[in-house]
Amino acid sequence: MPGESKSSPREIQNYLGRISGPLLDRIDLHIEVPTVKFREMSSAQPGETSAQIRERVIAARKLQTTRFASKPKVTCNARMGARELKSFCELDEATRDLLKHAMTEYNLSARAYDRILKVARTIADLAATEKITADHISEAIQYRSLDRQLWG
Repeated sequence: MPGESKSSPREIQNYLGRISGPLLDRIDLHIEVPTVKFREMSSAQPGETSAQIRERVIAARKLQTTRFASKPKVTCNARMGARELKSFCELDEATRDLLKHAMTEYNLSARAYDRILKVARTIADLAATEKITADHISEAIQYRSLDRQLWG
């Protein structure tokens, strides 16, 4: 089928082995995009429109602008440093345990930990929720697919 990879898992692993871990660690979102089946494309179920997504993104950016108003060097979640992560990415015990488990299970780095928190904060902002929940952390962890599937 057009668009499908002809590379074997071993060839993919060898290719990714050429990319250094620290470089890959700097990429916030690693996602695998599966082929969409015709049945799904032709479904009558409407998804979220581009205009709706745009509005959620604008609202999330406004939250971030307000959040970081007193911090001129921090303009968005991706720019948070250690101090901002502690202030704006507080987790309850169960959510912290979930993240700890993922860090151990997937042997993630400290940089990956920070990236997961920043992405989870953004996911929470897009959902217009104040607190980062286990669902937000789980989704952010899912975006580390290269850490989980190909580097292990």
